[in-house]
Amino acid sequence: MDALIPLFVAIPLISAFLIVILGKLVKGFHRFLAPLTLLVLLILAVYEFTGLGKISITYAMGGWTSEGGVPVGIYLVLDGFSVLMLCIINLIGLIALFYSLSYITKYTAESNYFALFCLIIAGMNGVVLSGDLFNLFVFLEVSVISSYALVAFGVGKTELEASFKYQVLGGLASMLILLAIGLIYWKTKTLNIADVRNVLDAGYSKPFYLFVQVLLIAGFGLKAAIIPFHAWLPDAHSSAPSPISAMLSGVLIKAVGIYVLIRLFFNMFVFSYEIALVLTSLGAISMVVGSLLAIKQWDLKRLLAYSSISQVGYVVMAFGMGILLLLRGNNEAAAVLAIGGAIYHMINHAVFKGLLFLNAGAIEHRLNTRNLKEMGGLSKAMPVTSTTSFMASMSISGIPPFNGFFSKLIIVIAAINGRFYLLATLAVVVSIITLAYFLKFQRFAFFNKSTGKALDKIKEVPFAMSFSMIFLAVLCLALSLLALPSVRDSILSPAIDVLMQSDLYFTSTLGL
Repeated sequence: MDALIPLFVAIPLISAFLIVILGKLVKGFHRFLAPLTLLVLLILAVYEFTGLGKISITYAMGGWTSEGGVPVGIYLVLDGFSVLMLCIINLIGLIALFYSLSYITKYTAESNYFALFCLIIAGMNGVVLSGDLFNLFVFLEVSVISSYALVAFGVGKTELEASFKYQVLGGLASMLILLAIGLIYWKTKTLNIADVRNVLDAGYSKPFYLFVQVLLIAGFGLKAAIIPFHAWLPDAHSSAPSPISAMLSGVLIKAVGIYVLIRLFFNMFVFSYEIALVLTSLGAISMVVGSLLAIKQWDLKRLLAYSSISQVGYVVMAFGMGILLLLRGNNEAAAVLAIGGAIYHMINHAVFKGLLFLNAGAIEHRLNTRNLKEMGGLSKAMPVTSTTSFMASMSISGIPPFNGFFSKLIIVIAAINGRFYLLATLAVVVSIITLAYFLKFQRFAFFNKSTGKALDKIKEVPFAMSFSMIFLAVLCLALSLLALPSVRDSILSPAIDVLMQSDLYFTSTLGL
């Protein structure tokens, strides 16, 4: 099983180069190879997930393990958390790519689009598997540089401007992350995440590592678009092709932002009350401010972009609460709930926000507008888009029986059990605000009177786009089953255990 781990990076990298080289020689080659690549990756991810259980597997690239007790090789680590992320990345990637088969026909240079899509998948897979800081940074850059190009893919004025802003702030984030990695290496003389934890356990300078952690929060906070590091996200998400918006919001900001922050703060650093408080506060602020900014928007994709900031706030806040509860040491059950709720909401957000961006893409594909005031009456003309967007809107708003209700409920219960009553109240209030602006979306797009568009000429989008939306809508219902204890134990518990029992990470990785 461990020999399969490098394939999560190798397969999409090879596919990207083959698409660039052979795509010009064989007509339609990219439309065959790219979906096949994502399908193979998803099958591999599911296979690893079903066979892994609660163990961890470490793969040393090139056979290099350690020299004089120091891990010098490139380690890829597959555990309950990373394999769950692999499933999310490659599932949403496959659906977005299948949707693209019809959507991307309005653009030129299709083969470049599919090659870049494979590269962004390779980078994200590498980030979640990487067991050392430097290669984590390399894979992160592969994914974000690809995303810069994909945001600008339409090469219009707004796309190029959004991509430039994204690149500037992304470059600043990368600089902060690289500086933090350099400082960690200077102090610990190692880049292996598990080995850094080993060194820290032996003793460390708290002020120095607090400074490093602040740098990492700023760097990865920019990648995750946590407030106040969010300025790039509304422009980038609204300007990118809709399948790419689904990838950026659904998985990229989590894989290269939230996932890395949580992995490092749980499995590399020693828990710190100050950092936990910062994470919880930033999460709560993002949750509230993102929703207030979203409710004012009339551009549909900007509304969804600000909504992403709000929903990511739920995840960050819940993880911060989990650390605070673990530091208190008197309510581990509430900590498990908070961490489990955060992971659950990460999965849910990838699905319903991916679906909402695909819905927005379908509407724009037919109407050539993102302005809600220029829409109306689409429920009969576009029944698939209307129904699936309603399901996604109810899910993200936390309305039962959809998946978003259960993940938000778990986070609220964890906050109440942990005596974070203000945070519990904010989570409920923000959910009500979320419902308000998604009802606004439903009303103006689907149930309002048409504002001049000839509805008799508007048809539902092609099969590939419709099927992708239907599939994700069904998942919005199916993922509600994760609230059942038996299902939760088999899917979420391995990821929770990796974070709760941080000693197991470096023990399994280094074989100590």
